Amino acid sequence: MFGKSQVADRDLLRTINQRLSRMGGATEARLTASVDHGIVTLSGMLPYENQHAPIVKAVSNIPGVKRVVDHLRILHVDLKKTC
Repeated sequence: MFGKSQVADRDLLRTINQRLSRMGGATEARLTASVDHGIVTLSGMLPYENQHAPIVKAVSNIPGVKRVVDHLRILHVDLKKTC
């Protein structure tokens, strides 16, 4: 069914979710991931811009991930409105 280099989508999703959990902030950021034939779609809101690149890179480096579709957004806080 799968070649030696292919990973089942459900196994890949489990690995991705574990990696995001270990990175911390996944719950705070409310991230979601989905996998379709090794193509990972990341979506959700990140509270800080400096979280973006490490998350995408970490997911991209997981064996079996063919491509990452990045739908992550950064939550911008307008300090003028909160003061």
